[in-house]
Amino acid sequence: MFSINDDNDSKSQYSEQDQKNNEISNSTTDENDLDIIDNNVVDFRTLRHLRQGRLESALSERYQYNTSIERGQRFLLEHVNSKVDLVIMYADMVGSTKMSMSLSTEQVVTIIKAFSHELSSVVESYGGFVLKYVGDAIISFFPSGFNKYLVCDRAYNCAKSMISVLRNDIDPVFRKHGYPAIKIKIGMTEGENVVIQYGKDKSSQIDLIGYVMNVTAKITSLTLPNRISVGGTFFSLLHPSVQSQFEQVPLENLDWKYIDKHNQKPYKVYMTKEFK
Repeated sequence: MFSINDDNDSKSQYSEQDQKNNEISNSTTDENDLDIIDNNVVDFRTLRHLRQGRLESALSERYQYNTSIERGQRFLLEHVNSKVDLVIMYADMVGSTKMSMSLSTEQVVTIIKAFSHELSSVVESYGGFVLKYVGDAIISFFPSGFNKYLVCDRAYNCAKSMISVLRNDIDPVFRKHGYPAIKIKIGMTEGENVVIQYGKDKSSQIDLIGYVMNVTAKITSLTLPNRISVGGTFFSLLHPSVQSQFEQVPLENLDWKYIDKHNQKPYKVYMTKEFK
């Protein structure tokens, strides 16, 4: 259920360990030297070198990306015909239509494949799963049932890392080869989702449906390039120090039909301030 708490009660629900985990995440997602995710040490200099090497090879037609949603499908298979608490993330490339008008088909395909593969790897490094690819958008999810506070912080740090990877790893290689810079907008919400499988066979595609999926798509459409927007429920689950990085989106002049089921008022949206 979607509910928005305007008081500070939810903030006190962080355990001491959760706050420690959040401090670790916040202090390391700027990709300076090292990051700590799920107690594994990740050398971002090495990852950047590998990522840019793949991009160089892909742009020169020596490398073919092999991006798969199998991992996410395996997770959802265990929850077919049930409701699951998830953080839903939409990551949408900005300006792909204009790009398709000025670049060759091969160039556009290479850009979208590189975008999808490299940012999907970031999602998975933060414990998330890719649900599907829709055109130039990546739809992902993070199971949130066991600890909503920690998972929302992790998903937010993942979104920040995706923007950082795009700016610092992918764009420099694209510019080197005369490709346009790419921007992204990311929207996230948290709540119950219905897991549905469209066929009888276990290999049939599994998808998510419901209010959370719909509102996440709408939130993403309101987001400015290289910014992150979240729904009110997601925002209320963030650590207080993280909430200060957002500002509420004015919805009065928009055709905004989404309602907070808890108080029957318009569902609130928050967007990050501009990243430096």
